[in-house]
Amino acid sequence: MRRPLVILAALVIPAALPAQADSTRDTVVVQLVARLDLERYKATIKGLTRFGDRRQGTDRNRAAVDWIEAQLRSYGCSTVARLKYEYQPEPRPQTQGPRPARDTTRASGGGRYRGIRARTGVNADSLKQPDARVRALDAQASTPGVREEVYCTKIGDTHPDEMYILGAHMDGIGWGEAANDDGSGTALVMELARVLSSPDVRTDRSIRFILWNNEESGLNGSRAYVEQRRALQGTKDEPKWLGMIQHDMMLFDHGMPRADGTLAAEQRPEADVNIEFQASAKFSAEAQQLAWVFQRANEKYATDYPASVGSHMTNTDSAPFQDYVPAISLRENERGTQIGAGWDPNWHQPSDLYSTYSDKDFRLGLNAAQTTLAAIAGLVGATIK
Repeated sequence: MRRPLVILAALVIPAALPAQADSTRDTVVVQLVARLDLERYKATIKGLTRFGDRRQGTDRNRAAVDWIEAQLRSYGCSTVARLKYEYQPEPRPQTQGPRPARDTTRASGGGRYRGIRARTGVNADSLKQPDARVRALDAQASTPGVREEVYCTKIGDTHPDEMYILGAHMDGIGWGEAANDDGSGTALVMELARVLSSPDVRTDRSIRFILWNNEESGLNGSRAYVEQRRALQGTKDEPKWLGMIQHDMMLFDHGMPRADGTLAAEQRPEADVNIEFQASAKFSAEAQQLAWVFQRANEKYATDYPASVGSHMTNTDSAPFQDYVPAISLRENERGTQIGAGWDPNWHQPSDLYSTYSDKDFRLGLNAAQTTLAAIAGLVGATIK
C-alpha cells in the first residue's frame, strides 16, 4: 500500500514507499528510461534543424511550430493546443551620458566568474555562415505580430487538476541551425512527450509539454503563458502548477576555455548536467528541493553523465515562473558563470549546426532526458499497464 504523499507548498513529492512498492516503481522508471533512444533523439534534433535557426517572427519559425505540433499528435499526446500572443518589440531607449559601471566579476543570476573567460556574444553577420544552404534558410528577417507556441498535455488519472510543466524553447538566433540552442532541449521535451504519451503509460498527475517561442527576444513566450494562464489555475482551463522544469542547451560541456580561448574538441569525461534553481526566488526552498529530486534521479537512472545542483538559474524560460511555483532548469553548463564566460563557442553562432556535435555531445542531452524522465515519472506516479 502506498503511504500518504508529503506536500510542501506547491511541490508534491512521494513519501518513502514500502520496499515492494519502491521496487515496483524502480522497475517502471527503468522501463520508461529504456524507451529513450540516442538515434531517435538525434533524429528529432535533425528534424528541427531543417528549419534553420527558427527565428521568431519568420516563416521558418511558423513552419517549425507546425512540424512540432504534427509530431506531438503522432505520439498520441492529448489536448494538443497553441498559446497565442502579440509580440511588439520595444524601441531601444537612447542613453544620455556615461553608462553606469558594470560589475564584470559576476554573471547574471548572481554567480561569480572564475577561471579563464573567452569572448562570447550574438552573431548578426550572415556572411559568417559559410554554408550557403543555411544562410538562405536563415535569410528572412523577423517581423512583429502574432506569435504561437504549441503544447500538449498528459492527463493524470487521479489528479488531473494538478500538473508539472516541462518546457524548452524552439526559436534560435545566430545564423546557424540552433541545433543546441535550443534544438537539443526541444527534442528532449518532445521525446519525453513521446514516451509518456504511450497508451500503456498512466500517471496520477498531469504533465504539460510546451515548446516556447520568442525566448531569444526576452522570454516573451513563457512570460505570455504566465500572464495568460497563472490566474486560471484550479479551473477547468488550467491545472494547478506543481513545478516548472526548463531544458535549454543540453549538448556541449567541453570544459573551461584554454588560455588562447579554444576548447577541447571532444566532450570531457567529467561533463555533467547542470540543474539550477534561483536562490532569490520566492519559491527558492521548494525549487531547491525539486532540484535535488532531479539530481537523485540522475544518480540512480542516468547512464553516462552525473548531475550537479546550482543556485543561480537565470536567463531562461523557467524564470517567469520562479515566484509562483518551484522552477528549475537543466543545462549543459551553468548559465551565467560558464556559458556567459564563453564555455560554449557555438552559442548564438553560425557553428551551432547539427554536424558540429558528436555522439558524445548528443549523449549528454540524452542523459538530461533520462534525468527528467526518471524524476517526473516518480513525481506524477507513472505506471505501465
